[in-house]
Amino acid sequence: MNIFLDKTGSSPLYRQIHNQIRDMILSGELPTGYRLPPERRLAESLGIARTTVINAYEELKSEGLVDARVGRGTVVSPLTRPIPDAEEGRSISWPHYFRDEGLRPPDPLVRNLLESASQPGVISFAIGLPSPTDLPLSLYEAASRAVLSEIGPLALLHAPTEGHMPFRETISRWLTKRGIICTPEEIIIVSGSQQGLHLSTRVFLNPGDTVVIEAPTYFGAMEAFRRAGARLLAIPADDDGMQVDILASLLRHHRPKLIYVQPSFQNPSGAVLSADRRQHLLRLAARYGIPILEDDTYAELRYEGAPLPSLKELDQAGLVMTLGTFSKILFPGLRLGWLAAPRQVIRQFALAKQIEDLHAGTPGQMVIERMIRNGDLDAHIATMRSVYRTQRDRMIAALDRHAVDGMTWHRPDGGFYVWCGLPRTVDRTRLNDRAAEERVSFLPSYPCFTDQPPVTHLRLNFSYPGIEQLEEGITRLTRAIRSSLTSREQVPERAQSATAPLV
Repeated sequence: MNIFLDKTGSSPLYRQIHNQIRDMILSGELPTGYRLPPERRLAESLGIARTTVINAYEELKSEGLVDARVGRGTVVSPLTRPIPDAEEGRSISWPHYFRDEGLRPPDPLVRNLLESASQPGVISFAIGLPSPTDLPLSLYEAASRAVLSEIGPLALLHAPTEGHMPFRETISRWLTKRGIICTPEEIIIVSGSQQGLHLSTRVFLNPGDTVVIEAPTYFGAMEAFRRAGARLLAIPADDDGMQVDILASLLRHHRPKLIYVQPSFQNPSGAVLSADRRQHLLRLAARYGIPILEDDTYAELRYEGAPLPSLKELDQAGLVMTLGTFSKILFPGLRLGWLAAPRQVIRQFALAKQIEDLHAGTPGQMVIERMIRNGDLDAHIATMRSVYRTQRDRMIAALDRHAVDGMTWHRPDGGFYVWCGLPRTVDRTRLNDRAAEERVSFLPSYPCFTDQPPVTHLRLNFSYPGIEQLEEGITRLTRAIRSSLTSREQVPERAQSATAPLV
């Protein structure tokens, strides 16, 4: 498949790629079932950014010319209908009419991860979801019946944009037990933490504003900030979280609009911001007058050690906004989260949310409110801490048995993820292909950095797969890694001890 790009012309590069592949498909040069090159490989061969190829492939998919499937890549679809030429006046180029923000379309990574998790036979370490087999369905059913019995049709009507007030009151009391003191009026209910991130960009960011992030960090947050036109100032993180000393030196020359940080069991690395660094970060924020958006998604999922106080609990200057979600500790499909912040901030979030979706789902708010009030949520969290501790230990044990020399990993004290470093001789493109063949998925490290990371990591989720899948999944993954090494001497299988425990 030969593609020629005019990098000096006025036509966007993704459009040139799309048009040439489209012509090859319609002419029959690329037959049904033909597998297009992987996005990264084609980008490297053309000397362009991977997102340019992604945009071209997305255009082809939207026209029904290609299809993307886990394990197969992007393949040419059967032509079930003619594709009229624009000159004939029978088609419209929709992208021409889309709002031009000067920004790239969103990376389809999240959608692809959700799709891969549903594929039969695939063991997914990629997706950040709780265990589907351990969702407390009986508690949900009981709470739903009680809500409908007591409240009736009112449970299915609109709620205030800020959220159902009894729910906000209950969350306020629940947070107080963790040391986060805020009134119900200082809480807004959002449709999952991802909406909280998006609304923060609507409230705070103008194009060109700078946001401080960790490196690595949650790719969904980076996507939200980038789409708002923000510049990202990435501060390296280690096992103790963001290296605040580096931030301190950079603040002499930069004036960011916002600091985004995950202090507890950071996604993807699992790092915990140390007590000293928490205090240092708060002092810097107060000195320079920079608001902090604290993403507290995984704070409840601690398996060892004493919890550290949240930034919101330690904050004396009123600069910290704390974002939380019920998606990791309860039901992700309800899409419910919360933001605790000063009232002035909550008012602005409410205005932005009212335009976006009016309010979060009323029935879900009422059901979770009852579960918190009855103590069911705390009991469920305690149960899941035990379940996830066991699953984390099973994954670590499997890595100990099967890992390739040169792999590194840590044993997180909480959260959902093991951050696994790869040998430097791994061919990343080949690894993606081998993993697809082995029917195992993972989150690569590149979406979690603003630049290409110096060492390739994988984020491996241990909460979603069934416990019986962890050993088999790691076996498949390490087999894929071993077959992707580019050095002449392939690393042999690690010898299995005769007394190794069976998992």
